[in-house]
Amino acid sequence: MLLTGTHPRTLDDKKRMALPKRVREQLEDPAKLFITPGPDQCLWLYSETGLEQLAGKLDQAPATDAEARVFRRLYFAQTEAVDMDRTGRILIPERLVQFAGLQHEVILIGVRDHLELWDGQRWQRYLAENAPRFDAVAERAFHK
Repeated sequence: MLLTGTHPRTLDDKKRMALPKRVREQLEDPAKLFITPGPDQCLWLYSETGLEQLAGKLDQAPATDAEARVFRRLYFAQTEAVDMDRTGRILIPERLVQFAGLQHEVILIGVRDHLELWDGQRWQRYLAENAPRFDAVAERAFHK
């Protein structure tokens, strides 16, 4: 799955957000998504298949790896399954709204195998801080 793009969205008063039609099609119109806290105070959204693939990668670490155990526990304990209604809306759980500091204006971005949900202002600050480093980061990313 190749999820891409930047999609400005809004949260309604009940903390529901509509996914863009193109994103729903890329995800093959799932009945539910999985939402979890991600790095940089954003939320990660996965389809069930995407979450299974991530879990498979995490399972490659041995059970004796203390860091991997901590990550798995914290990650999966905080992951919430949310249903998608017939209009393509999902309800973001309140504790995850609080974690990510989501206000009314949010940004949904595609990050290859998952989506990230950012507070609109936090995303703008992230861009302002990191966009100037794009060339240097790209060079290091491709030389690993």
